[in-house]
Amino acid sequence: MNESTDVSASILCIGKDWFPRIPGGLNRYVYELTNTLALSENQIELCAVGLPETSPDSAVKLTNLAEPDSLLWQRLWLSHRNFWHRKTLKPDAINLHFALYSLPLLPSLPTGIPITFTFHGPWAIESDREGSNKLAVSVKRWMEQQVYNRCDRFIVLSKAFGTILHQEYNIPWAKIHIIPGGVDTQRFQPNLSREQAREQLQWERDRKIIFTPRRLVHRMGIDVLLTALAKITSQIPDVWLAVAGKGILRDSLEQQAIELGLTNHVKFLGYLPDEQLPIAYQAADLTVVPSQSLEGFGLILLESLACGTPVLCTPVGGMPEILTPFSPQLITDSIEAEAIALRLESLFNGTISMPSRAACRDYAVTNFNWVQIAQQVRQVLLA
Repeated sequence: MNESTDVSASILCIGKDWFPRIPGGLNRYVYELTNTLALSENQIELCAVGLPETSPDSAVKLTNLAEPDSLLWQRLWLSHRNFWHRKTLKPDAINLHFALYSLPLLPSLPTGIPITFTFHGPWAIESDREGSNKLAVSVKRWMEQQVYNRCDRFIVLSKAFGTILHQEYNIPWAKIHIIPGGVDTQRFQPNLSREQAREQLQWERDRKIIFTPRRLVHRMGIDVLLTALAKITSQIPDVWLAVAGKGILRDSLEQQAIELGLTNHVKFLGYLPDEQLPIAYQAADLTVVPSQSLEGFGLILLESLACGTPVLCTPVGGMPEILTPFSPQLITDSIEAEAIALRLESLFNGTISMPSRAACRDYAVTNFNWVQIAQQVRQVLLA
């Protein structure tokens, strides 16, 4: 095993789902990390659920553990069996990303190989905040702890999540490495004018548009954002909010928008096809991430900035760590609707100036390029 960037290494990654088919921050992170590592002549194997067969032109070897539509117990059993029977050389490093599919593989992991867990969030705590029953939360917490007990070191995407890992799971800080996530700056780039992007999406050209791509669950704060929006429509009558995402709260959020008199100021887009996401960022004047809790990193912030669009966030989790060095005025004073409304109004009436398209793009490219981030990850995995 060698840490040198000039020497090829074999790295085994255990993920969750196949990103191009199943969206989500964790899946996108694993997809982009493994493909970036493979560009540097590393031998990368990705094991996860619902993976296709490895295509001839793929630099990453794909091992499908199970099908996502099978029952949970079948997925776990098949994951153990299929991992055990795969024929692959012993890796130089192992990188786990999701406790559920890591747990059944633990007995089959080769000994003497460093195991790093990339902590994308407190699975059990997030489930509890989103309304899961106590038994499910307890089982998830047990699974997490079993996997973490086996790991040699950890990567977190922000100091905020490092603190949760340390305090909630008793992981020593000496084992925790803070490496931010990256953004695909080729995919997310300002290659359209705002007018062109709006035309492609058939959005109105003469509105002040806010965009928020979020799962419609409690901790994401869409209900709070709607309340904030209602507070500013009298001062900014042409404001319009586009909400992209699915979730259990859609019906109640649509009803809330009606009750707040926002029928002409908000549209729920539902699931936004992945290829339209960069277009939507470019069509907006401002992206808003109104999270109320447990936002460990904030990939949306990077995607929006890489597309040249400023992004406003609440002071939650790792998001302030991204924006403070760039534009701290893009962080609200609190998670409350009043604070979000005040900052939106200041940004749209010019009391607070928004960063330019070029400044947003340059900050994302300089600080969160995947080539640089992947190299930092590699050094931790092989240490």
